Amino acid sequence: MDLTRGTFEEKNARAKKMMLWFGMVSIVMTFAGLTSAYVVSKTRPDWLKDFELPAAFFASTAFILASSITFHFAKKAIVRANRGSGTVLMLVTLVLGVAFIVSQFMGFSQIIEDGYYFTGSQSTITTSFLYAITVAHMVHVFAGIIVLLTVIYNHFKEKYKPGQTLGLELGVTFWHFLDFLWLYLILFFYFFR
Repeated sequence: MDLTRGTFEEKNARAKKMMLWFGMVSIVMTFAGLTSAYVVSKTRPDWLKDFELPAAFFASTAFILASSITFHFAKKAIVRANRGSGTVLMLVTLVLGVAFIVSQFMGFSQIIEDGYYFTGSQSTITTSFLYAITVAHMVHVFAGIIVLLTVIYNHFKEKYKPGQTLGLELGVTFWHFLDFLWLYLILFFYFFR
C-alpha cells in the first residue's frame, strides 16, 4: 500500500490515525514500565501481602466498560445520521466517564480510611505504586474527557456526517484504549498482589 497516494483528506486522516497510535503505544510503554516495576518490587520485605483493592475500583471498572459500549453505539448512531440517539449516547458516555473518576477518588478514600497513604510514615511501597499507577491512568482519562467534550462539541456543531467522522473515530478509538488499559490495570492489581 502506498501511503503517499490519495487525496489530501485521505492522507490527513492516515496521518492523524498514525499519530494517535504512536501516542497510545507510548502510553502502553509507560504503563508496562510501571507495572514491571510493581512486579519487581513485590519481592521487597515491606510489600503488603494482604492488601485488598477497594470495592470502588471495581465499580469504576463497570462505569468505564459501560462508557465504552455507549460511545461505540453513539458512533454507530452518528454514522447512520441518527443525531438524537448519538447525542444521548455521548452524554451518557460523559456521565459514565465522570462516574469513573468519582469512583476512583472514592477508592482512594477507602484506602486512606484503611490507614494506607501515598507518602509519609504510614505509606507503603504497595500503596505508593497503586496510587502512582492509578493516578497516571486518571490523568489519561481526564484527557479522554477533554477528547469526549471536543467530540460532543463538534457533534453539536454538526461537523460529523456519514463519511466525515474522522474526529469521532479518533475519539472513540482513544476512549476504547483507555477502557482496555484500565481493564488491564485492574486485572493486574487483582492477580499480582
